Amino acid sequence: MASNNNSNNIDITYATMGEVMDYQTSSPTSGFTESSTVFDDDGTTPIVSVEVGGKEYTYVPFGYENQLPYKLISNIGRSSVMAQNKLFNVLTCYGMGFQYNDVETKLPSKDREVNLFRMHNSMSRFFLEQITDMKYFFFCVSAIVLNKKGDKIVAVRHKEACYCRFTKSVNGRSEYVLYANWRNATVPANIEVLPLLDELDPLGDLQKRMGLDGQNGKVKARQSGQPGCKDRVFAIVTRFPTPGCQYYPVPYYSAIFRDKWYDISRLIAIGKMAKLKNHATIPYLVEIHNDYWRGIFKEEHITSTEEQKKRKLAEKEKIRDFISGIENSGKLWIAGYYTTPDGKEVKMVRITRIDTSKDGGDYSDDIAESNNMQCYADNIHPNLVGATPGKSQSNNSGSDKRELFTLKQSIEKAFHDLMETVHWVIIYFNHWEEKVYPDVPLIMLTTLDENKDAKKVSNNPNSKTDD
Repeated sequence: MASNNNSNNIDITYATMGEVMDYQTSSPTSGFTESSTVFDDDGTTPIVSVEVGGKEYTYVPFGYENQLPYKLISNIGRSSVMAQNKLFNVLTCYGMGFQYNDVETKLPSKDREVNLFRMHNSMSRFFLEQITDMKYFFFCVSAIVLNKKGDKIVAVRHKEACYCRFTKSVNGRSEYVLYANWRNATVPANIEVLPLLDELDPLGDLQKRMGLDGQNGKVKARQSGQPGCKDRVFAIVTRFPTPGCQYYPVPYYSAIFRDKWYDISRLIAIGKMAKLKNHATIPYLVEIHNDYWRGIFKEEHITSTEEQKKRKLAEKEKIRDFISGIENSGKLWIAGYYTTPDGKEVKMVRITRIDTSKDGGDYSDDIAESNNMQCYADNIHPNLVGATPGKSQSNNSGSDKRELFTLKQSIEKAFHDLMETVHWVIIYFNHWEEKVYPDVPLIMLTTLDENKDAKKVSNNPNSKTDD
């Protein structure tokens, strides 16, 4: 069997003789590793000791070999559905963006001090970073920075959850967050140690450390004019509640790594790719009788072997162009034939269509089912993100999609309430409670009779955000 290597769209194989050959299959999934090992809860994670600035700290690794967050990010990044689901969850949780609302007007504050704080701390970016960690790891870490005097918060920074490690619990809670790049080292060279405020009462803990009494801002009686605590940077952790009590929460969506649907989706993609690569379609079989060539050579008086090869190639190209050329649609091919003495017809050229099916199409239902399960794990309706292709799948009306989108945004309030914790600490510590409060307005898609595409609403009953 010989094949022409021309780079045209349709390949034609010319068969002069048949042969049966051994076919040895190879498994495209031979190196496949199940994802159920990503979250391994069966064993206990050993604690690790590190020395920073001459002081020893004992921290709890984040998963097996301290690499769980990086493996999680990598696995999600391998699935186009899960990766886009995470982005969709981040965007719906962001809503219309974070803002400090005026207590009196219920609208975004115009207070100069508050707005300068927003701008100096890139609050929109900070909020997006916090949401991203909450959606991936179900916890986020903020670092608040106080002024030298220790009576005002002047900055707030996001600390990526994948680089945060909590020290072993003492008296029921971790005392420090160790922030470093743990990706390639158990003991990184540069480790930032952040005192961790009480998760249940970060404001009260901060006031106590700064020598302040409660929320009225009164200074405790002390001999020195400065707070006893010399630290000016503190960490605040916000965890979304999950069953049990872990240093690092186990996200609900992680069930997809255990119930095999993540693996199934990858195997479908691997299987379809292997089929497309290893089952190359030959759409046409062209059979040319030797007498056809002899007739051409005789008619055109071609006797040289080299010239005959060139003429054969030219004729094959002509047949190729006839089959694959769009401009030949509706035209006909004329070729001779003769009849043998026993009555059989011998055709000079015979073109047979071999394959009209579409490789990989048999996976369509499996792909749709797999995508649905991945969307279900991320609490997203497939029609909101277009995870299931095909006209038959997009059967929701505009009203249904609007209600689905509204429902999706409304259930983000739990995340908003938790992530507002650090902002309430800032507001009360800086004595802004009489001026502003935190809020995250949502996007409400409207009906056609309202003459606008969307309006702004808020889960906070005190906000005046209907546009």
